[in-house]
Amino acid sequence: MKAALAIPEDAPVADVVARLRAHVDTTQARLRPQPFGLLPALAQLLGEPGLKPGAVYSLDGEGALLQALLAGPSQQGHWCGVVGLPSFAVEAAALAGIRLDRLVLVPSPGDQWLAATAALAEVVPVLAVHPSGRVREADAARLGSRLRDRGGVLLVVGAWPRAEARLTLGERQWHGLGSGDGHLVSRDIQVQVASRRYPSGRRGWLRLPDPDGRTVAGEQLRPGLQVVG
Repeated sequence: MKAALAIPEDAPVADVVARLRAHVDTTQARLRPQPFGLLPALAQLLGEPGLKPGAVYSLDGEGALLQALLAGPSQQGHWCGVVGLPSFAVEAAALAGIRLDRLVLVPSPGDQWLAATAALAEVVPVLAVHPSGRVREADAARLGSRLRDRGGVLLVVGAWPRAEARLTLGERQWHGLGSGDGHLVSRDIQVQVASRRYPSGRRGWLRLPDPDGRTVAGEQLRPGLQVVG
């Protein structure tokens, strides 16, 4: 049987340690789940390269912000699922960059939202859910354990115990209307993020959407993020 790592017997100790460290790091990199993609504007706001596998993110509202969070993983080729959101706009989702051929919808599971989410978590890595009632700590813990085992991520419209981050929406500004003429072409929304990494909070502006239906940094965000606290 061929050895996984062959080291000469006369190799210096420092070289052995370095080669072992490099080998372990490479092996772990293959096993360790990689973050799910984030659109650049969202990555800047969250201060993270991507959504963490095994984590739950709580957000305020089910519209453009949710679609923007799903768009990054979807564009990477990941399957996404949406549970308990009968008003989820498929056409807007496509404009936001979500691949409809890799999207699973369970619009109205009723009281079975948790069972539906848990079942999908076995096969779909990126899930969004709107719970139909209060989420119990025990249920959240069991679903969180399944997410960690599978390396998935959950986006929750509403509150969730011990979420990795909570995103809330603030002031909104529409663009495109003149003095009695024109039409709406884009919208800036102030988004505040409170997370384990930034417990005091961060906030900035996102253009949700821009005239092409995409999510980009709003004009107010470009000069730099404002740290709350």
